[in-house]
Amino acid sequence: MTSIALGFLPKPLVLGVESLLPSVGLSQKLISSHKFRQIRASIAEIGLIEPLSVTSADRKSGRHVVLDGHLRLQAVKELGHAEIACLVSTDDESFTYNNHLNRLSTVQEHMMIRRALDRGIPAAKLAKGLCIDISLLRKKNSLLDGICAEVVEILKDRTFSAEVTQVLRQMKPTRQIECAELMVSANTVTASYVRCLLTATQDSMLVAGRKPSRPVALSQEQVARMKHEMTNLQGRYKSAEQSYSDDVLNLMLARSYIVKLMDNNQAMKYMQKHFPEVLEEFSRIVEMSSTDV
Repeated sequence: MTSIALGFLPKPLVLGVESLLPSVGLSQKLISSHKFRQIRASIAEIGLIEPLSVTSADRKSGRHVVLDGHLRLQAVKELGHAEIACLVSTDDESFTYNNHLNRLSTVQEHMMIRRALDRGIPAAKLAKGLCIDISLLRKKNSLLDGICAEVVEILKDRTFSAEVTQVLRQMKPTRQIECAELMVSANTVTASYVRCLLTATQDSMLVAGRKPSRPVALSQEQVARMKHEMTNLQGRYKSAEQSYSDDVLNLMLARSYIVKLMDNNQAMKYMQKHFPEVLEEFSRIVEMSSTDV
């Protein structure tokens, strides 16, 4: 039976702040950002939740290099804490850790907030710990009200604003699922996109008594045309999505062939003489990489 090497020591260690050596510098812009203020407020209110990731102690200096958690370390220093919990890595690089680290998604954040409130933590204290307004905390707590389970599953790994689900809950479950799939396929889970999808939604697919808000300046004819165009766009997008993999494969195969063709001096001379415009297009295709498509 093959043994699996652990990436970290099994239990966190409490290390002195002065024994930790940052591996990157923090800019003043980052230290003054909302994200940093949120981390500092959270640590001050409810303590450190996620330990730092550090290397083993250097034999000469006895200090640990910080692999992940520089903002948390800076916050702890500003709060005057002398010690901090750390996970000691068995590797001396940060790529492995960060490559396998999944940041908190919006749905996961909602679950954590709801669990904390269910356990009796006051909303005001929780909002202060997260450095957000209590009204925003309430929105995050009710994020999935009226959202079907299939949509929650589709969006569980995504980050999006609370307004996205506010718009989705105006639709019936089948339309919610369709819109969620469209947003994920387009990699655009945004409030503006879902509002466009709402506008293009048939009245029969809306929750009873709820109508999509429409600008006063638009006439009924313009709204109908916009719905029609959005429906056509969705159809074309789905069609393109289905053929995308085959199209990319064919393009890369064609590129490989063109690269070999352009290595032939006789072919190049003939193309330059008779088909210079085609040769120019070939050159553009050759310059493409797999990441361009």
